[in-house]
Amino acid sequence: MNRYLFTTLPSNDLGLLTRSLPIARELHSHGHQIAFCSPAKAPSKLISEAGFNNLLPSQPLYEIMAGNVSSKSLLRLMRSGHRMRDVSLLFSFLRHMSQAGTAKIWDIDHFMYLLGMWNEALVRAHVEALMGVFTAYDPDVIVDFWNPFACIAARVCNKPLISVIQADMHPQSQGFIWWEPASPKPYPSPVPTANRILEEYHLPPIERMGELLIGDVTLFLGMPETDPLPETANVTYIGHLLWQRQDEKLPDWIDRLERKQPVIWLYPGNLQYMRGITTFGDSAAVLQACIEALKNEDVQVVLTTGHHSLPQRYMPLPSNFRHEFYIPGLAMAARSDLLIHHGGYGSCQTGLYTGTPALIIPTYSERESNARRIAALGAGDYVLPTSDITGRRKQVSPEEVHTKVFNLLSNRSFTENAKRISERMKAYGGAPEAARLIESFVD
Repeated sequence: MNRYLFTTLPSNDLGLLTRSLPIARELHSHGHQIAFCSPAKAPSKLISEAGFNNLLPSQPLYEIMAGNVSSKSLLRLMRSGHRMRDVSLLFSFLRHMSQAGTAKIWDIDHFMYLLGMWNEALVRAHVEALMGVFTAYDPDVIVDFWNPFACIAARVCNKPLISVIQADMHPQSQGFIWWEPASPKPYPSPVPTANRILEEYHLPPIERMGELLIGDVTLFLGMPETDPLPETANVTYIGHLLWQRQDEKLPDWIDRLERKQPVIWLYPGNLQYMRGITTFGDSAAVLQACIEALKNEDVQVVLTTGHHSLPQRYMPLPSNFRHEFYIPGLAMAARSDLLIHHGGYGSCQTGLYTGTPALIIPTYSERESNARRIAALGAGDYVLPTSDITGRRKQVSPEEVHTKVFNLLSNRSFTENAKRISERMKAYGGAPEAARLIESFVD
């Protein structure tokens, strides 16, 4: 039997875990040893609840990127004995991220630029930190979800790399903003920086950052209708990857909800990724608009925050809202008449799996891509946030949310389309097929 290490982008939300845990469970059921490397708080909790070990790199930048450190905590972090290089990188990264605001993210190159991969010292620090984890655990195989630093470290350590990504990240994709004409790159390319690091480790250079995410085996989520790529890409689709513990069930109070009123599951995602530093990716505006749009309406709103606390400023919630930190996603989606979420890929797949239509309020371009594709398939609709006068903060129209919620609830075709797509996607096999492909490669 083999030892697998699952790595994910160090973001403090549950999307990547809902994709990686199903494969981990499947491989574990076949007798393999499984561990994770995902340092953020919310993913760590989900990993622990699933019964897997979580190995954490010793690197302060990982703490910042994972959302575990607020701006008020930086001074304490710097006084704790970290090297001056780390302190300098911290400030460089934070200063850069504070300028991200609500800017468009064009493609995976742009995403990795915002991730800090323009900074050679930062990339080197991350790769070294993960190499330390890989050396200590000595896995037979790395299974990665979106972490370019882990992909480099796996190659340096000569570990087989299985990559699981979305079509928008493939080097031959049209990027995250495929509905707009191509425009000049609004950012310096991080490719030269990546190539300097790769050259140091005697690895071949790349032309686009998406090449870092292509493994020895690369599995693609969804199917051609939901995640299109040109035929020349020669990809292997695996359909849904969604997580729910086998012993999980909905709280008893769900059964007591009024059957004659629609049930809306509202999952805004992480309200604030980097507290006091940047609003990039944040979902606070999503939650505020939904509260204003749906308070006192004849709907029952179940609000979950994915193991994140609900800030006091939203309390008390309207009488037709109920908040829980976490609820089993597949069961809750199946019980719901409508989903409202931030456009994360896992949330989109959840609705498609259960045949539940969605109103998507995407918080950045990758999520807008997901939203537009679901709307094009007739399985939902979307509301696009705008920027306030400063250009730094999102705002969402409660009036537009209200109009589209009740259109989705009253038009049966959205549910019918979602169920049709669900049946087609289930044929691709999901986690069992992914585990079979991985084991076939390793064997």
